[in-house]
Amino acid sequence: MTSAHLAEQPLNPGIVFELVQAHQKTAALKAAIELDVFRAVGKGPGDVASIARHCSASERGIRILCDFLVINGVLAKDDGHYRHTPSSAAFLDPASPACMASVAQFLSMSALMEGADLHLADIVRNGRTNLPGQGSVEPENPLWVEFAEKMAPMMGPMAPPLGAVVLNGHNGPMRVLDIAAGHGLFGIEIAKQNPQARVTGLDWAPVLRVALKNAEKAGVKDRYDMLPGSAFEVDFKGPYDVVLLTNFLHHFDKPTCVGLLKKVRSALKPGGRAATLEFVPNEDRVSPPAPAAFAMTMLTTTASGDAYTFNELRAMHQEAGYDTVTAHPIPMSPHTVVVGKNGN
Repeated sequence: MTSAHLAEQPLNPGIVFELVQAHQKTAALKAAIELDVFRAVGKGPGDVASIARHCSASERGIRILCDFLVINGVLAKDDGHYRHTPSSAAFLDPASPACMASVAQFLSMSALMEGADLHLADIVRNGRTNLPGQGSVEPENPLWVEFAEKMAPMMGPMAPPLGAVVLNGHNGPMRVLDIAAGHGLFGIEIAKQNPQARVTGLDWAPVLRVALKNAEKAGVKDRYDMLPGSAFEVDFKGPYDVVLLTNFLHHFDKPTCVGLLKKVRSALKPGGRAATLEFVPNEDRVSPPAPAAFAMTMLTTTASGDAYTFNELRAMHQEAGYDTVTAHPIPMSPHTVVVGKNGN
């Protein structure tokens, strides 16, 4: 919203109260997932007594919690009975294959939230997370096993469009390196779309075990190799047709990103491509809201990460020697695939 539009709005102190009490929304969602409220609502009949019995909770507590979820548009209420909205049925009921409850649990982990909740002023003063060392990217952080196990419902829908951009119709033999593979879904998707693709997942060994299980579920385990270790230290063992850098560059400052992109480029075949998946805000850094706001997550959890604009990402790729850099926004997603081509 522009300054002119803001000036036309009537004064309203409500925004102050919304921000001050926003933590209640997170706490309510987290509690409802922990208590299994959304399963109870889905099974019915949706009255307070039946939900309370299912959740082993007090009727007073369930009534107030469910009313709060209705007030905030998560559930609906008719004649004293609670029911799902289309969104809660799809994304919060464990009976739904698209349930994202595990994603909400990961994003609301105390390890990620407490620093920002209690010490944000100090973080802003210092310009970096108050987590030890390099924050969330500290070597072999067990946080990333949790990420691999719980974030798949959020990342899964982005894998097919990323695979389509990366493959661009190619269906012959190819080697793919998936850096910071995590759950492995992006590399696995390429193996699914191209039966002649062989994928190597690079991550810490405990994380790769999660990716390997997902590769087995997808029926591509025989074409999925594991390369344990740090992306900054291990030999990539190329050359590769494609290297994936999904949700990784944003954890680091620009010089570190350029150095990694150079290492990636040296592992690519001539004409090979590096494909990054990133939260890419507009040049104004305040729109669209989701990718722009991601910068706050990087401030509170990393020593030097950021949400980079496309111009910044393009400049990094160009400094690393890529001759063409293109952006491919993923529909209905805050993510953009940025592809850099090795023109050697």
